[in-house]
Amino acid sequence: MGERILIVEDERGMHIALQDRLADEGYETVVETDGIRGEERARSEEFALILLDVMLPGRDGFQVCRNLRDVSIHTPILMLTARNTTIDTVMGLRIGADDYLVKPFDMQVLVARVDALIRRSRLATRPRAAAGGLYRFGRFILDTSSRELRRDGRRVDLSLQEYRLLEFFVKNPGRTVDRNELLNEVWGYETETSTRTIDVHVSWLRRKIDEPRNPRYLLTVRGYGYRFVVE
Repeated sequence: MGERILIVEDERGMHIALQDRLADEGYETVVETDGIRGEERARSEEFALILLDVMLPGRDGFQVCRNLRDVSIHTPILMLTARNTTIDTVMGLRIGADDYLVKPFDMQVLVARVDALIRRSRLATRPRAAAGGLYRFGRFILDTSSRELRRDGRRVDLSLQEYRLLEFFVKNPGRTVDRNELLNEVWGYETETSTRTIDVHVSWLRRKIDEPRNPRYLLTVRGYGYRFVVE
């Protein structure tokens, strides 16, 4: 039996299509059709990933996601939305979703995202070797053995994805990196599909290590990507 995925989607045609395709990929699926029952299921059972629609009866997907993160449930969440606005994208990522897809979407793209998020989650929970690198920039030290960032000796809270993004940058100082490379290396997507997820996470990371309006370390290379500069 494959890993279990919780689908929280009230549109019957959509959740049947998702179940059929994910079953073909070897996943076991569980479906809930309203936000309240979906949240209860996510709290009480173990899943490899949650596919969470935004527009749900009972409780919307944003609130479900927020509630799960508030009780330290870190199961990867891929949000599904029929709306394609920046505010929806930013809101979903800000409250703890790992990524999003706008309906209608290609099932091949969805499967690639699902595989990558689950693979990334597995790697994050593996034991790490005790020996690790210390990377210093300004008043910060990133310890890759403990996965901690400290500023003047005090811990800076990072989400898992913020940490992975920062680790990639500090290991590639001075090099201009395009969004496709970040998508592949940090998010694990072997696809050219663009996503605003990268820019949103860079924005959150900047707020913790930089001056967002006048960045010192994490610079934008207009029309291309980003460059991490260590003085």
